[in-house]
Amino acid sequence: MFNFLKNNNNEETLLGSFDTDKEIPKHIAIIMDGNGRWAQKRFLPRIAGHKEGMNNVKVITKHASQLGVKVLTLYAFSTENWKRPTEEVDFLMKLPVDFFDVFVPELIEENVKVQVMGYQESLPKHTQKAVENAIEQTKDNTGMILNFALNYGSRAEILTAVNDIMSLVKEERLTEEITEEEFAKHLMTASLGPDLQDPDLLIRTSGEERISNFLLWQIAYSELFFTDKYWPDFTSQHLEDAIGSFQSRNRRFGDVKAKK
Repeated sequence: MFNFLKNNNNEETLLGSFDTDKEIPKHIAIIMDGNGRWAQKRFLPRIAGHKEGMNNVKVITKHASQLGVKVLTLYAFSTENWKRPTEEVDFLMKLPVDFFDVFVPELIEENVKVQVMGYQESLPKHTQKAVENAIEQTKDNTGMILNFALNYGSRAEILTAVNDIMSLVKEERLTEEITEEEFAKHLMTASLGPDLQDPDLLIRTSGEERISNFLLWQIAYSELFFTDKYWPDFTSQHLEDAIGSFQSRNRRFGDVKAKK
């Protein structure tokens, strides 16, 4: 299936098609947007969209793993999402409980390892427990890492890293120059390792074309892909379309020639 991009004249131009023999992004990050609008379009409550969106996480996770993706980071709940209606927030905090209870056995079968980044201490106890259990039950898996960003915000993450470094400097436990590599060690993606902590491809669904405080440091050289599809409608084929677009791009990282 081909992937198209609209130019300034609203004309579609061919970007590229997915090829299993070409490079697969090692780390894909997704802003899963449009659950509420998906539901409203069907005259359903917003929480129905979140439930359907979580079901789609299972589909995309399995397909990404089977394609050979090493890390799939999903923006599940931001530090700003607490501003939403209480009923919706309460439902979102219960979703991980039901999701992991059903999906962990399948993740184990797929050899997928669960990780979570964000300010977990601020989550309700039942949500924390569900997260801790999923991490514990999949800790020995050696396949793709399913990395949930839960109660995560990139500006807060960067400030936390700065404050951590300042504390180390004051305690004279860090006396060398602060490099990009050193700074990255204090970000929430550090556990992924230097080769995987920065996404190769960032996907946002629902037609919005902004980053929304997600991985601001890490996506400096990520390829961006925006689609009009709401997250519940984003299929395995659409994931392949996004990867096909990635495969057609010339990644130079500031250089003249593309990096191998």
